[in-house]
Amino acid sequence: MRRKIIQLYSALLYNAHVKGFITGEIYRGSTKFACVPGLNCYSCPAAVGACPLGALQNAFIASNHRISYYVIGIILLYGIVLGRSICGWLCPMGLVQEIFYKIPTHKISKSKFTRKLSHLKYFILAILAIFVPLLYGLPGFCKYICPAGTLEGAGGLLVNPANDKLFAMLGILFTSKFAIMIFIGLACVFCYRAFCRFICPLGAIYALFNRFNIIGVKVDENFCTHCGKCINSCKMDVKFIGDCECINCGECIKACNYKAISFKFVSPKKFRAVKIFALILLCAAMIFYNLPEPVKNDSQRLENFEITCIDGTNFNLADNFGKVIIINLWATYCAPCIKELPFFDSLYRANNKDLAVIAVHSSLTTEDPAEFLAKYDFSIKFAVDTEENLIWEIVKGSATLPQTIVINRRGEIIYNQVGSVTAEMLAALYDKASK
Repeated sequence: MRRKIIQLYSALLYNAHVKGFITGEIYRGSTKFACVPGLNCYSCPAAVGACPLGALQNAFIASNHRISYYVIGIILLYGIVLGRSICGWLCPMGLVQEIFYKIPTHKISKSKFTRKLSHLKYFILAILAIFVPLLYGLPGFCKYICPAGTLEGAGGLLVNPANDKLFAMLGILFTSKFAIMIFIGLACVFCYRAFCRFICPLGAIYALFNRFNIIGVKVDENFCTHCGKCINSCKMDVKFIGDCECINCGECIKACNYKAISFKFVSPKKFRAVKIFALILLCAAMIFYNLPEPVKNDSQRLENFEITCIDGTNFNLADNFGKVIIINLWATYCAPCIKELPFFDSLYRANNKDLAVIAVHSSLTTEDPAEFLAKYDFSIKFAVDTEENLIWEIVKGSATLPQTIVINRRGEIIYNQVGSVTAEMLAALYDKASK
């Protein structure tokens, strides 16, 4: 029971921005750049931190021009201190899988086959979480498989009526990921922690540290009779206590009749102290992240910025005051972004004397935007954000693309939304901003 409590605490702490489900908006505060230990989607409306696996893939994507020492360092720290204890105690996906497994039905027992299949997650780690980001500039696991992203990110946003326009952005990729999520969910009903055992690349990373992590389970050889009861009672594909497949859940401690198994570094007194601290931290986080925000003035203005465009010219926001200004956040890998670029271009061509349009690509480029744009004859300005994500910060850019910001002639923001736009919507926004 105490493990379930810690799992629930962790899930709530990672997703303390509960009001995000009400507003339909992703939290963009300062803690969003800190990696939580477990698998938890960055795009979940309630998420207050980043997923270490997603951050690692983005670090590999950006490795051609910068190295994210923070991401690599924090994963090493989590691995050395906790190893796969994170899987057993601190990962929300682990809790979801265990809840599914409680559905009464025939269960698939572990076997030699499941032990061999447990190696699949290492191949998924190597191919989708390392090689695809490095070679193709795509967050392979997040983009094509991750059930946490589909459930927490896409699901969390789509259930809110305020985000009904996001449905227009869905395509075959979402359909395939949704089908994969359903398949994994069903597998977890019949097979204990199927995702954790066979698929999860984050678990594969932590498994590499499991034999020398600071907090985990240990066996006292002075009391152990090697009866094998602990291994037989374990639902994971362990060969011995504390190996790479062990999630340090502690269930083996209950199974041992000789009290030969215990937790490293953690005593009952320490656990009680940690539980009290965790409860206080959770309550503080719930209050902090869900306090009402100051009422925003409808005439909110953006901080001025200047950026060098792909064509070599400079775009200065303040220099364009007096015109209608449209800022579009896009990416070469975003199909809805590509689809709507001609709408911005057509509007600009028709109103270029009274309209300024700039499309800003994230600094995490998957391919050269200039090379990509050479295929088209666009008249609008294009730029790549700075490595510090200056524009993204100023306009409160989202991880979900595309995003459009419209500024009227007085320099006031009248529209700042995530989601695709149509030519008709842009025309209506331009007319509104022109008044």
